[in-house]
Amino acid sequence: MALVLAMVLDAIFGEPKWLWDRVPHPAIVMGRVVAKLDAALNNKTRRAGLLALVVLVGAALVVGLVMAALPGIWAEVIVGAMLLAHRSLVQHVQRVADALRLSVSDGRDAVAMIVGRDVRSMDGPAVARGAIESAAENLSDGVIAPVFWFTVAGLPGLLVYKIVNTADSMIGYRTEKYEAFGWAAAKFDDVLNWIPARLTALLIWTVAEQKASWRDIIDDAALHRSPNAGWPEAAMAPALGVSLSGPRSYDGTHEAFPWVNPDGRKDAGPNDVDRAIGLLWKAWAMTLAVAVVIALL
Repeated sequence: MALVLAMVLDAIFGEPKWLWDRVPHPAIVMGRVVAKLDAALNNKTRRAGLLALVVLVGAALVVGLVMAALPGIWAEVIVGAMLLAHRSLVQHVQRVADALRLSVSDGRDAVAMIVGRDVRSMDGPAVARGAIESAAENLSDGVIAPVFWFTVAGLPGLLVYKIVNTADSMIGYRTEKYEAFGWAAAKFDDVLNWIPARLTALLIWTVAEQKASWRDIIDDAALHRSPNAGWPEAAMAPALGVSLSGPRSYDGTHEAFPWVNPDGRKDAGPNDVDRAIGLLWKAWAMTLAVAVVIALL
């Protein structure tokens, strides 16, 4: 029942600015810990990166076990609500749609807050695609994966997932500084997201009115550069009738990535972003229903 309450609280309140302006968000605290380990241990070797990962996972386990041992369920409920990110995801994606209705320039500014690619040359459809891709990928990373690991291993499982995911987002890059040091965090993040990414695709496919065959989703997911992120995108694209992924630029370098759902429309717009948000809420509602059934059982 703690998970059910946490999901509902997150959906209602999201991340209240008045609170996080006064105290650091748990994700910010996790980021600071990762940064300190990066500064202290990063000698550009896999061994150092593995040590950092062991420290992070061990600390998350200890904190999670201590908090889970507190009387009642409210520690789990409150921490769970803080570390789920459904409402904030919806709000960020909605801002892109709203901004894009004003101008392409406004849309670029809004989508820059949720994607890591170059936005300066993006046209309107590229901005909309970026928002939709972020919606699909972050439904997996920010909602379904935390829910999954909370269900499997309680608060310790949730905290381990979040600290690993945070580490991957900070040091899991193929750069000279992080290719070796961030290797362990990136690989462990892939492992922890393997099942949730496919569950997310299944959820989107289930709630969508317009469906691709599951075989097409598997084939399209394999086109993606990530072993996991391609799955929710491969389900979202045909559900909206649009193409996702495709060519884009990172740090001034053009990347000719293949299209996901290549036969879909290339002219995605703010209305498609709105429809993607509708699918996010439907997938959330189905997840909540499953969590209620599990709690009752």
